[in-house]
Amino acid sequence: MARGGLLLLLSAIAMQPVAPALAQLSEAGRQVLARSLLEQAVAAEHGEGAPRDPERAAGLYCEAARMGDAEAQYSLGWMYANGRGVARSATYAASLFATAAAQGHAGALKAQAMVGDSSGEMPPCFSAKPAAVPAKAPAADAETAFDRDEITRAQAEDLNAYLATLPPDRRRIAELISLLAPKYGIEPRLALAIAAAESNFNIMARSPKGALGVMQLIPDTAARFGVKKPFEPGQNIRGGLSYLRWLLAYYQGDVLLAVAAYNAGEGAVDRYRGIPPYMETVFYVKRIYGFYRQPRHAFDANVTGPSAIVVKAAVAGR
Repeated sequence: MARGGLLLLLSAIAMQPVAPALAQLSEAGRQVLARSLLEQAVAAEHGEGAPRDPERAAGLYCEAARMGDAEAQYSLGWMYANGRGVARSATYAASLFATAAAQGHAGALKAQAMVGDSSGEMPPCFSAKPAAVPAKAPAADAETAFDRDEITRAQAEDLNAYLATLPPDRRRIAELISLLAPKYGIEPRLALAIAAAESNFNIMARSPKGALGVMQLIPDTAARFGVKKPFEPGQNIRGGLSYLRWLLAYYQGDVLLAVAAYNAGEGAVDRYRGIPPYMETVFYVKRIYGFYRQPRHAFDANVTGPSAIVVKAAVAGR
C-alpha cells in the first residue's frame, strides 16, 4: 500500500477535529472493537507474540472494559487484586468483578465472593478522559495496539479542496472514481478515500507486496473480481469498487471493519474478530475514517452473507 498519497492528504489542507462518533457504531461494531482490544491486552499481559507489558495490558483492558466487555472487566479486576501493572486495590477489584458478574461472568461471580462487596468506585481510567496507554515505538510491520477513540478523533478533510491539489491526470482518475462509485452502491467520498490512501490516484502504482494500480489490487483479488488488466484504470477501479461493495455487505455496513479488511484482508479481520492489531492497518483505518467520517455505510445484503463475527456480535447484543 502506498502511504505517500495519504500523507499528502493529511498535510495538504487545514484540519479540524471532529467529535467522537463511537456512539454511531452498531452494537456489533462496538463489540468487535472491544474484543480486539481485549485480545491485545491478553497478549501484552502474558507476552504472547509480543513483549510482556503489564502496564499496557491494564490500559487496554480498561479501554475494553469501559466499552462493556465483561471478560476485560474481570481480567482488569485481577490485575488490581494482584497489583500487576497497576497499584493494588481491593476496592477497584471488587467493583470490576461486580460489574462483570452483573453480566453473568462465572469467574467474576466467584472472584467477587473472595474480595467482598463492591463500593461502586471504579479505576481512574473509567473517567471520561482516561490517561493515554503508554506505547512503545513499534518497528515497521510490527503489531501494535490502538486506542478506540483515536479512530473517531481522526481529522476531517475537505474532499473538494484535496482534489483541487491534484495534477490534471490524477484529477481525472478521481472524477472517474466519483462517477463509477454510485454504480456499485458506494459513496464517492469513501471510494476516493481508499484510492487516495492506496495510490494517490496513480494508475501505475505498484507496492512492494505486489498490489497494483489505482485501487492497489493484489493478484488474487484482481482475479476474484475479474480484473485482467490491473493497470487499466477502468478495470482496476471497478475491481476495487466490487471488492469494497463485497466487504461492506460482508460486515453489514460497518465501515471500520470493511476498511480494515480492504487493507489486511477479511481473513485477518475475522481471525482477530475486529481490526487487526497491525500498525499499518490501524493507521490506515484511522486515516480513512478521517476522510470519510461515517462509521456506517449502506450495503446490499444480496451481494454476500454476513461475516460470522458480525452475526455472533449481533446475537450476543440481543
